[in-house]
Amino acid sequence: MFFIGIDLGSSSVKVSVLDGHSGQVVGSGSAPQQEAPIMALRNGWAEQAPEDWWSYMKQALQEALCQTLVDKHDIQAVGITYQMHGLVLVDRDQQVLRPSIIWCDSRAVPYGEQAFETLGHDYCLHHLLNSPGNFTAAKLAWVRAHEPAIFDKTYKFMLPGDYLAMRMTGEVHTTVPGLSEGMLWDFQENALSGALMRHFGIPGEMVADLVPTFGEQGFLTEKAAAELGLSAGMPVCYRAGDQPNNALSLNVLNPGEVAATAGTSGVVYGINDQVCTDPRSRINIFAHVNHSASATRLGVMHCTNGVGIQNAWMKRMVAPELTYEQFNELAAQAPIGSDGVTVLPFGNGAERILENRQVGASIHGLNFNNHNASTLARAAQEGVAFSFKYGMDIMHDTGMNTRIIRAGHANMFLSPIFRTTLATIADATIELYDTNGSVGAAIGAALGCGYYHSPAEAFAPLRKMAVVEPDIDKKECYADAYRRWMNCLNPHS
Repeated sequence: MFFIGIDLGSSSVKVSVLDGHSGQVVGSGSAPQQEAPIMALRNGWAEQAPEDWWSYMKQALQEALCQTLVDKHDIQAVGITYQMHGLVLVDRDQQVLRPSIIWCDSRAVPYGEQAFETLGHDYCLHHLLNSPGNFTAAKLAWVRAHEPAIFDKTYKFMLPGDYLAMRMTGEVHTTVPGLSEGMLWDFQENALSGALMRHFGIPGEMVADLVPTFGEQGFLTEKAAAELGLSAGMPVCYRAGDQPNNALSLNVLNPGEVAATAGTSGVVYGINDQVCTDPRSRINIFAHVNHSASATRLGVMHCTNGVGIQNAWMKRMVAPELTYEQFNELAAQAPIGSDGVTVLPFGNGAERILENRQVGASIHGLNFNNHNASTLARAAQEGVAFSFKYGMDIMHDTGMNTRIIRAGHANMFLSPIFRTTLATIADATIELYDTNGSVGAAIGAALGCGYYHSPAEAFAPLRKMAVVEPDIDKKECYADAYRRWMNCLNPHS
C-alpha cells in the first residue's frame, strides 16, 4: 500500500508518495519552482491566495505520481501538514472571501495584546498556555474590526491545512491541536475557549467541526479525485501544523524529546507532559499531535520568523549566481565570529521570543574596506544560530532539556556553518535524519488509517544521516560572537 503526504508551506507545496511496506519514498514533487509569492500590501502584512496553494499542490502531486508506477487504487490514504496560524475564510458555498492572512503577518498583534491584558495574564497562561498574541483568533478579530462585510459573510474560518482538506473532501473540519495553535482551545476546560471567543466577538458557529488528528477526516469527492488523478473515496487520515508534524516525522512524540527545523522560519520544538509556561509568553505551547485529555503531550517551541528567508535574501544580495551549497562554501571562507560582523535575523515580522516586538533585521560592525560576501554569508548564518540559542535558553527556563536535537537533513541544516555554530553555542548534539514534512504527513496518514499499528513500526526505517557535536576547541570563539550578538540585540541591558 502507498500513502500521500502533502506539506503546504509558505514557500512551496511538497508532496511525497510513501511505500508503506518498505518505508521508502517512491515519488516526490514540489511547486512552484521559485519561492511562492507573499503579498505585503503594508509593512508587517503577509498574505497568500488559497487557490494558489491548491494549484501548487496539484502540480507537486502530478510530479510525484509521474515518478512512480503506482496504481491510484493502491494509494490508501492522504495526510496533510501546513503552515501554522494562518486564517482562511469561506462562505456557505465554500468560496474563499479574501486572501489568507498567513503566519508571519503582524497586523493582529495589538488585538492579541489587548486580549492578554483584558482576560488577564494568569488566565491566558493557565487556560490557553500562551498570550493570544498574533495567532489565528487575533487575525480573525482584525478582520471583524477592519473588514466587517467580509466577517459577516463568513461561514467558517479555518487553517491552511483545513482548506486543502475542504477542497479534497467538501467538508470543513479542524482538530484540537489546530484550535490550540489559533489560541482557541482551553486546556483547563478541555473545550473551545469561550472567554476568548466572546472577547473577540467570534460566534461559535464559525468554528469548524472537530476531527481527530489521526483517523478518517473525510473522503475525496468525485470532483477532487478527477482534478488530482486519485481515487474517489480515498480518506484523508491525518492533518497537523508544520512544526508538530516535523516533530512527528523525526519520531519526537515523548516527553523530553526535541526536534528542530530551519526552513522559512526556524523552530526548536520539545515535548512536555507538564504545563510550565513562560511568564512573558516568549515561547509557544500547543497541543502536540498525540495530545489527549488523558495523556498531556504539549509542544513547547521557540520560533524565529526569518531564518531560511533571511539566508535566501542574503544569497540574492551578495551571491545570486551561487547555489546554496556554494553559498555555504562561501560562508566557510570567513572566520568564526565573521570578523566582527553581526546580523540580527528579525526581518520577517513580529517575533514572539522578543515579546512580539518588530525589531527588524540589521547588520552591525560592517567595514567597507575589510569585509566581503563571505563575511556577510557567515554572519547571516551565525545570526540565525544565535537566535536559536536565545530561544532555547527561554525553553530551558521552563524545564525543557535541549541537549539532543533531531532535525531533518535539509534546508539550513545542510550548512556546516549553521549546524556547527548551533551545536557549539547551545552545547547540543544534533542528529540529522533523512526525512521531511511531506514524508511525515504520509506516515501520519498510514498511522491514521491503521496501516501502521504503532510509531515504533512506522519509524523503523528512519535513517540517521549525520551527527554534529559541539566544537569544544572553538567554544570560546563562538561564545564571544554570541555575546556580541546579544549586545546588538539588547544594547542597553
